[in-house]
Amino acid sequence: MRASVQVPPGGSFEQACHTGASGARAYRTYIPASAQDGAAGLIVMLHGCTQTPEDFAIGTGMNTHAEQHRLIVLYPEQSRGANAQTCWNWFSKGDQGRGRGEPEIIAGLTSRAMKQHSIAPAQTFVAGLSAGAAMAVILGYAYPDIFAAVGAHSGLPLGAALDVPSAFSAMAGQTSSCATPPGHAPRTIILHGDRDKTVHPLNGAAIARMAETSAQGTTSQCTRSGEAGGRCYRRALTMDQAGQTLSEHWVIQGLGHAWSGGQPGGSYTDPSGPDASAEMIRFFLETSQKDEPT
Repeated sequence: MRASVQVPPGGSFEQACHTGASGARAYRTYIPASAQDGAAGLIVMLHGCTQTPEDFAIGTGMNTHAEQHRLIVLYPEQSRGANAQTCWNWFSKGDQGRGRGEPEIIAGLTSRAMKQHSIAPAQTFVAGLSAGAAMAVILGYAYPDIFAAVGAHSGLPLGAALDVPSAFSAMAGQTSSCATPPGHAPRTIILHGDRDKTVHPLNGAAIARMAETSAQGTTSQCTRSGEAGGRCYRRALTMDQAGQTLSEHWVIQGLGHAWSGGQPGGSYTDPSGPDASAEMIRFFLETSQKDEPT
C-alpha cells in the first residue's frame, strides 16, 4: 500500500506518465500552494532502491522546503519491469548517456514539466539518493542544457560501473574506475555519511573529484567544519574566479546510508545531522560562495 503524502491547502500532488523514445515512466508532481502565481524553479527527485515517489517525498521532506521557496518537485518512479528492486539502472551502459535509456526518459518528463510551468534551465535541478544520486550525476553531465545543478546523496560517480558485478564493487569502494566527463561538470553538491556501509564514502569523494577536475577555468578550494542536528561534518568547497561555488562535498560523521536530517515515516532517513534537503535547495539557488548553510 502506498504511503499517503500530506498536501497543504492550495497545493497538489499529481500523478502522470511520460512516454519517450526509450520507454515510459510514471511520476508524481508536487505543486506548492506558494506557486499558484508562478514557480521559482523545479527539482527532479530520484528515489533510491526499493523506494517509491511517495516514500521519498515523505522521507526527504522536500515538499515542505519547496513550499517555502515556490519550487515544483518531480518524483519519477522506476518500474519493477526495468529493475526488480526499483533501482535506477546507473550501472547499465545503455543508461549512462544522452538520448537513450532512463536518462532520455527522465530528461523528457523534465522538459515537459518545464514547458508546462514556464521554468528555465537555469532554475531546473536534479537530486537523488543512492542509485537515484548516481542517476542524477549522469543526468547532470548528459543534459547540461536542462539541469543547472545536481544534488547527490550517498551516490556514485559517472561511469563507476558497466554491469551488476562492477556495480557491487564500486559500491564497496573496491574500484576507482570513472568515465571521462563528456563536458564541463555541473554545479554539484555531494552529501555522504562516513559510516555508509552500502555505498562506500570513497564514491562521494570521486563525484567531488570529477566535479573539481572538469570545472572550467581557474578554481580555488577551502574546507569548513561545523555541527548541525547533533552531528559534525566537514564541507569542502570549490569556487570559480567570480566566487561562485561549483561544488560542495559534505562528509557527515556517524551517518549511515540514509538521507541526512530526514523525516520519520520515510525509508533510508536519519533525523540527525544537517538537513540535506535544505542544503541542496540553498546550493541550487545561491549565486555566491558568500551564502552560508541554512
